[in-house]
Parts: sequence; C-alpha cells; structure tokens
Amino acid sequence: MNLKGLGVAMVTPFKEDGNIDFNAIPRIVENIITGRADYIVVLGTTAEVSSLSDLEKKTVLKAVIGANKNKLPLIIGIGGNNTAKVIDEIQSTDLNPFQAILSVSPYYNKPTQEGIYEHYKHIAKASPLPIIVYNVPSRTGSNIEPHTFIRLAEEIENIIGIKDASGDMDQAQQMLKHCAPHIQVISGDDSLTLPMLLAGAVGTISVLGNAIPVPLKEIFHFVEMGNLKKAYTLHYQLLDVINLLFEEGNPVGVKALLESIGLCSKTVRLPLIKASTSLHDRLQRVMEAFIASH
Repeated sequence: MNLKGLGVAMVTPFKEDGNIDFNAIPRIVENIITGRADYIVVLGTTAEVSSLSDLEKKTVLKAVIGANKNKLPLIIGIGGNNTAKVIDEIQSTDLNPFQAILSVSPYYNKPTQEGIYEHYKHIAKASPLPIIVYNVPSRTGSNIEPHTFIRLAEEIENIIGIKDASGDMDQAQQMLKHCAPHIQVISGDDSLTLPMLLAGAVGTISVLGNAIPVPLKEIFHFVEMGNLKKAYTLHYQLLDVINLLFEEGNPVGVKALLESIGLCSKTVRLPLIKASTSLHDRLQRVMEAFIASH
C-alpha cells in the first residue's frame, strides 16, 4: 500500500450517555473525504479502542466502511501487549475492506528490543495484510530503536512502514537513512508533520485531520511545489491548535474541536474525561485566529 500523504486516525464519536454515536460517524468520514485525505485509520488508539467492546469494534467498522463507500483506502488498527491475542484478532477479523494493519508496539510489558522484534515477526507471519509498525514510546513505555525497526524492515517482507511518534527527529532520520527505499516512514505527531516530510517521510497519520484536513493537505501541496515559505507559515499557524489538542490527552482535544464545528460531541470514555471548559474555549479562540489568518 502507498502511504504517501495524509492519513487520518479517526475518532469514535460518543453520545452524551457514552454510547457510540452512529449518526456522527458519516459526518466525520465525509469531513475527512471532502478534506482530501488520502486514507483513514479505523480503530487506532485515537479511536479509544481500548475502551470499546469486541461487539462495538465490529459495529464501528461496519459503520465506517458503509460511510466511506470505497472512496478512501482504509487501514485497521490491531495491536496490543498480548502477541497471541493480537494474532487471534487478526485471524478472526474480516480484513477484506482494508489495505493494511497498523499495530502499536506492546505497552506496559516493556519488552526488550528482541521481544519487540519477535512480537512483530509473529504478527507479520500471521497477517494476510501488510503491517505498519506504530512506535509511540510516551504511551507504551518502551521505544522501538531504529536498529530494531531496520532489522524488521529488512527481514520481514510484509512490514511496509512505521508510524513514528517518538518525537525524536534523529531517530526518524536514522530509519530514513538506513531503510530500503520501499519502506515508508510516516509521521505520527501532528506537530512534526512538516519537519518529517522535509527529512524524507512519505506522509503523516494525523489526529487534527479529523477536524480540519484541508490545511494539512495544503502543507503537502506546498512541499511538493517546493514552496517551503508557505509550508512553514501554515505549519506555524497550526501549531497553537496542535499543541492544545494534546494538553488533556488524546482524543480529548480533537473531540472538543469536533464539537465546536458541529461534527460530534466531545464525550470520551473513562478513564479519559471530556475537555475542560478552559481547553474548549482556548481551542475555539486559536481556531478563530487560524481562520482569520488563513
């Protein structure tokens, strides 16, 4: 699968009572499609997947597939810290509507680099779809070192890329330098999309893209056209919005933003709590400032 461009890590919208808001799913999907995103990631960590039951996961998948109507490629998130359970979920899920699996590195267990290697090796062997490794050390408690991913990419054929949310540009550059050209490095941090693109990443999997995908696509356009001045101007205009998105956790901020533009409620599930009034108000103010300047 070609991962070039803007992927969106889609949220799971909830009603005020905490149940899934199936009326909001088509609105969010349509916003992503009309915003010219290149693909959608369903049931990633931004979807609060750890707070969904197995039945809810199936109903969310069905709703997103139906709303998408084959307009954009879909990637499914299947990951966890129990290798056998991840393999079982891969094998028991209808993967026909999807082009790849995004699989987060095992969390809490804090495996060694060899343990991480073996985890992905076993998952990749069991998967009929290409695997995108997801490295997010701030959440998992362990980092996938560049040498570990480079080894995975060299030795395991259906590992096609990495979503790197380490926040470490040196680490990203090591992977970009040493991986084969067909291995795709993707930014996993909205705030580092532009620096990662300029370093050689093929794209980003974005949280902000749920709400305002158009300016993110414009950054890609400016980079492709070689207009780095405009790309940097837009990047810095978005930075205040991006920083607020993660102040109280993800997807707390982006759901507050989605509520402010009428796409869904800001409701999240415990142990997350909905955005504070202060955060909601500040998000609205920086969005108004962005719109005024854009």
